[in-house]
Amino acid sequence: MKEWKGNKNSVAAMLGMRTVWHPEEREPNDFYSTDPKSVRALMKRLQVSKDTMIYKCACGSGNLSKELESMGYKVISTDLIDRGYGTAGVDFLKVQTIPDNCMILTNPPYKYTTEFIAKAMELQKQGGVSAFLLNISYLSGKARYRDIYMKGWLEKVYVFSKRVHCFKNDINTGHSSPVNYAWYIFRKGNQGKPVIEWLSV
Repeated sequence: MKEWKGNKNSVAAMLGMRTVWHPEEREPNDFYSTDPKSVRALMKRLQVSKDTMIYKCACGSGNLSKELESMGYKVISTDLIDRGYGTAGVDFLKVQTIPDNCMILTNPPYKYTTEFIAKAMELQKQGGVSAFLLNISYLSGKARYRDIYMKGWLEKVYVFSKRVHCFKNDINTGHSSPVNYAWYIFRKGNQGKPVIEWLSV
């Protein structure tokens, strides 16, 4: 039997999909804007009070911030990179404080996801909630288990019953997403075990 010798794309090609996670293919600053329908579905499910301030860090071009504002929320929007929306030049990992009754919500830069979650929970007061749009695969990993999940912060994971889109460089190509996303809800002082539920968009 001849030994099969494939390249790094072989398995993906066999499955009729193209991988998007090669480092050389990723946008340099991890700018992948998010379909605003994803945040509308989340806020309806969580029934977040309109008195809650929303801090949208890594706001990008403002897709989620604008949607939240259209729903009646007061939103603080910042980003390290100036993309024409919000306050630019703000490194979330260096933020020192957030307002009271503030929910942190973001689709974070992929390579800094763990650092963003840890920072969000450092900033939150007891009972404070942070929502992160992440790949389903973020549930696995020894380092993530040690640095995030062992802390007990994870309260819920809302999995989309239909895939939502994240657009590289804010360009909607019309192609379906090869990635399964979910909203991860972290609560400072959470006492229960994580619960998985499903969201429709």
